[in-house]
Amino acid sequence: MKITKVSVATINHILPVPIVYGNWIMDHREFALVRVDLEDGTAGFAYGLTRDGPISAIVHRSIAPCYVGKELADPSDLFYGALWTNHAVHAAGIGMRALSLVDIACWDALGRITNKSFQELLGGELCDLPATAIVGYPPTMQPDELVEQIKDLQKRGWNRFKIPISPDLELSEARLRAAREAAPNDWVGFDINMVLRSSEAVLDFEKRIRDLNLGWIEDVVPPGDAGMVARVRAGSKTPVAMGDEQGGSYHPEALLTAGAVDIIRVDATTNGGVTGLKKSLQRARDAQVKVSPHMFPHLHSRLLPIFGFKDVPIEWGIPGTGVHPMDDGLEQPVIENGMMKPLTTSVGLGKLVDYEWITKQQVTDQLGALDQIPAACLK
Repeated sequence: MKITKVSVATINHILPVPIVYGNWIMDHREFALVRVDLEDGTAGFAYGLTRDGPISAIVHRSIAPCYVGKELADPSDLFYGALWTNHAVHAAGIGMRALSLVDIACWDALGRITNKSFQELLGGELCDLPATAIVGYPPTMQPDELVEQIKDLQKRGWNRFKIPISPDLELSEARLRAAREAAPNDWVGFDINMVLRSSEAVLDFEKRIRDLNLGWIEDVVPPGDAGMVARVRAGSKTPVAMGDEQGGSYHPEALLTAGAVDIIRVDATTNGGVTGLKKSLQRARDAQVKVSPHMFPHLHSRLLPIFGFKDVPIEWGIPGTGVHPMDDGLEQPVIENGMMKPLTTSVGLGKLVDYEWITKQQVTDQLGALDQIPAACLK
């Protein structure tokens, strides 16, 4: 079955409270919804964060021409065909992010046209997985409010909590200490969000919070210097996780080769889609390094166990907090004793498009990605 069209809708959600991570100030979350149409009317979808990059322009200009008119037999072949047409753009950064989303949408379309679930399509099984609640948003949330959020989630079966860095380190430390007091036996992680700029700065703060026995410190410095991350790991008593937003030519090899991480972070929406993720996971397995996926639970809770990673924690934003609003209206997890049950088995990725929510946002859809969406794809 041939691909007839590849299109992108850009969806901008305005946050009620801006998120401040150093120089990075977010007053919105912008998503790209990628659609791949087949000649019989079947459509596959995928979505990811744009991070304000021109995902739509790249897909329409340099990626779609590599797919339109081609047979959708093996999406991996199409992925590499597109990758190798433009090494300067498609191999890393926003170009790789755009290509990743097209690849996921192709796998979704293949599942739908063959009437197969992802586990049938890729060969594997789903299973219960640890679930991590992303708490403490917005990062200006005060410790007492954070404690109430954690206690409410504990009542609902959660026992893993990840907290982002605040605009100042004093508030960050206070929030972490309050969280640990509220959850003395639970997993608590800290996301530095690449705010600190040197290994020395990270290690100075890690020493301040070392007694909390955190599960990890994540995204410790800006990307681009695996040696710096390795220095953090060498000096830290807290495990180091790194890799968010870094899909591209040398992810995850640079971090793994440098021995820079205890946990490598992966994300199919930036690491090459389904095709690229499988390769990244094998590299982590070969290096004997633990893996943790970044957000997108409706995708990663399927892919990771299918590819043999059956104990990885799956991250969920708390609906209404602005962490990952495009997920909020989709199927939510059933949590028992900190473990999420497998999501509903579906053809492809199932009901991935929350049209009602999308149309309430600021939307740019030049090529009609939101037109006549098949009912099987709609929430």
